[in-house]
Amino acid sequence: MYLNTIMLPYFYHKELDSIKQQFVLNEETSKHCVQVLRMQNGEKLQLTNGLGLLCTVEIIEANKRNTIVRIIEKSEVKSQNQKVIIAISLLKNASRFEWFLEKASEIGVTEIIPLISKRTERQSFKFDRLNNIVVAAMLQSQQAFLPILHQPIYYNDLFTNKLINQSTNKLIAHCLEENKTPITKVENSDDVIILIGPEGDFTPEEIEIALQNNFKPVTLGNTRLRTETAGIVAATLLVNK
Repeated sequence: MYLNTIMLPYFYHKELDSIKQQFVLNEETSKHCVQVLRMQNGEKLQLTNGLGLLCTVEIIEANKRNTIVRIIEKSEVKSQNQKVIIAISLLKNASRFEWFLEKASEIGVTEIIPLISKRTERQSFKFDRLNNIVVAAMLQSQQAFLPILHQPIYYNDLFTNKLINQSTNKLIAHCLEENKTPITKVENSDDVIILIGPEGDFTPEEIEIALQNNFKPVTLGNTRLRTETAGIVAATLLVNK
């Protein structure tokens, strides 16, 4: 989803709402506006709360710690009809997982669930750092909806998660030789979740658990992909169906 708006500086303001007409930007955003962009009183920027609210605001008091702005225009951006959830194994190489988060967020994935499966080789999960990457990707791609980044979840616990059970289309990508539907042939649905395994793939037991919970096996193509690449291929094909 892209916004047809004038190219104004674009920022995330979690506390933004449609009731207040005047408010103070946080220190990080204020500093970027005043010290980096050299913005002054009377200049305009855009803000989103990541929940679909998009506002054009005017600076009425530029300050590097607490810039004051007022809303001059606001709109509610319509969300995409389809919810796309990617549950993907954490990676030993943290930078590769960060790359996946950035690109999946730019593409327009709705939610991301980091998985801990039997073969997952994981490092520490720094939620604040990773969520900041998601926010930056949302702003880079000029979206008004912030993808939800969940805390890591153990694979077996995934199937008792209410969010997962509400999904109408459940998919699992794995490398075992068996009948699998090409992801491009999967029927459209309002809500879809796909499971992406670690570098060593899901174990046969994990695959069987998914099948028992009504997950359909799919293939992403004819080549064996890295975990993060598989996640991006799935994101691209599902978001744009």
